[in-house]
Amino acid sequence: MFQKNYKKGFTLIELLIVIGILAILAGIVFVALDPLTRFRDARDSSRWGDISAVLSAIRVAQVDRGGLYTYGVKHDTAAATGSPFMIVNATTTPANCSVTCDVATTARCANLNQLVERGYLGRIPVSPNGTGNWSASGNTGYYIQLNANNSVTVGACESENTASISVTR
Repeated sequence: MFQKNYKKGFTLIELLIVIGILAILAGIVFVALDPLTRFRDARDSSRWGDISAVLSAIRVAQVDRGGLYTYGVKHDTAAATGSPFMIVNATTTPANCSVTCDVATTARCANLNQLVERGYLGRIPVSPNGTGNWSASGNTGYYIQLNANNSVTVGACESENTASISVTR
């Protein structure tokens, strides 16, 4: 009896076809996931969390003070109600706060260090580095604005995937 000796395995052509299909699928998945957009979304999410934490700390401090704002909010911003003030990350207010935010150009600083000193906020947050020019002189990339109706707006000077990032309470 004559028996054929077959070798088991894949041919080179079959392997190249499978590798080509896998490469095409990997490219499609990579483009669909768009990692650059995901990183931008993550930085924007961090900004949302930071401004919410600052605003919550301001409001808790206001309740503890019987309705009065902390120094960095009321006294620094009262003279220019409706104007944004750059929140600074320093124990002393820097001389230069002239920064162009998404909302406006501000030449004033708001030092909210008392919120940290008194335990309302763990630290003054600093915006993740994205596209802004605000990073000089201890500026955080966040602004605060006291509105005419006595509400406070805290926002980010930059946003990468959303129109603007701000919260008003």
